[in-house]
Amino acid sequence: MPRPGVGRFLFMRVTVIINPISGRQGGAETARRRAILAQQVLTSAGITHEVRITEYPGHAYLLAREAVAREDSLVFAWGGDGTMNEVGRALAFSNTTLGLIPAGSGNGLARELHVSMEPEDALTTALRTPDRAIDVGEINGHLFFNAAGVGFDAHVTWLFNTTPHGRRGMLSYVIIAARELFRYRAPEYTVTVGGETISSRALLIAVTNSRQYGNGALIAPNARLDDGQLDMVVIQERSPLATLWAARRLFNGTLARAKGITTKRVTQATIRAHEPLRFHVDGEPVTETSTTLSLCLHPGALRIRGGNLGV
Repeated sequence: MPRPGVGRFLFMRVTVIINPISGRQGGAETARRRAILAQQVLTSAGITHEVRITEYPGHAYLLAREAVAREDSLVFAWGGDGTMNEVGRALAFSNTTLGLIPAGSGNGLARELHVSMEPEDALTTALRTPDRAIDVGEINGHLFFNAAGVGFDAHVTWLFNTTPHGRRGMLSYVIIAARELFRYRAPEYTVTVGGETISSRALLIAVTNSRQYGNGALIAPNARLDDGQLDMVVIQERSPLATLWAARRLFNGTLARAKGITTKRVTQATIRAHEPLRFHVDGEPVTETSTTLSLCLHPGALRIRGGNLGV
């Protein structure tokens, strides 16, 4: 007698890509347990599958490219925002769909989609839900799916990503941000959007596809993943104490009401400064030698499953 549900997955091929060090409990034993769980769920459903564990930075991207070349139906990124970005970059503009199994510090895109934080639930939900298309942002050739940022958040992200493993997490990020807020010196930026030019000594410039950075911090409360637009949020430099007080608004959706906040809907924009610009894409730091950043939008360029897009 066939197993329940096998027929609907008859022509599906799935790859699960696991980052072994994502999350506070990451390591070889964690990776082994994750791999066993994925194999059990997919075998029980009668799905042809492959489970791979990454071995070095950039490996998830290469494994996902192999899955695209095989014309796999669905590729799961099991890890944090960085793993999601690597896999998503490989899948963008293809017919292969991204599934998320969140296991990172912020899990911005997964939280935005209301993907379960329980791995088995995340797996099984993605298997039974339809594909949906979300927009993809690009900044100087680097794709992002949740959010990108220039300035202070990129600075903090760089420091956070160099924190020794085992000391990461939301608390570590907050501690670094609070400390650096009293040290950071904001540069002057010139932002060009649709023929309009804005000059500002900005603490940071966020360009978001979704509403949040991660952990429920709503940087752009009105953003949507599939609206054909990116939300640009310019936060002007203020005193460290004023900035810390305004930061509470990230968690109640009222940031736009704070003093010194400018928001715009964009599909293309240029950001210039007098010094090389450091930025991040989905929480992964990028150091450029260029003083100019060009960003654009690719509508509906990534297929995704799981959670709920209708946020």
